[in-house]
Amino acid sequence: MTAAEFVARAVADGDFTVLAEAIPYMRTLGIAVRPVGSGIVVILDAAERHVGNPWAQTLHGGVIGGLLETAAIVQLAFDQRSNALPKPINVTVDYLRSGRLAETHAQATVTRLGKRVANVRATCWQSDSSEPIAALSGHFLVG
Repeated sequence: MTAAEFVARAVADGDFTVLAEAIPYMRTLGIAVRPVGSGIVVILDAAERHVGNPWAQTLHGGVIGGLLETAAIVQLAFDQRSNALPKPINVTVDYLRSGRLAETHAQATVTRLGKRVANVRATCWQSDSSEPIAALSGHFLVG
């Protein structure tokens, strides 16, 4: 099954958890999608392969950035209900504090959804959503 077919299935069923099966990057990193209320949360499992600093046992910045970008893409797919996955145009990640080796959550908000471009903000946190470890601001090609 192609990625577009997985997205079509997710849209038809309203179940975006299947995207974790469709996107190899998500499978490799251990990223899952969980429904929360009327939206979704993307979750990164706590795995040793995500550690960037072995002495401090903190997450690699690329893993955090990848989690945030994935959250933005999945949220856009959820919001636009299209069979095409959005493509990043530009993404900026602000690292706010060190992420420790623990389950990490990310949630995105589409701030503008145009015909061709969408603006998205996302944050990720570990134990408390009011204490984000990083934030993303990005533009994505849609449609």
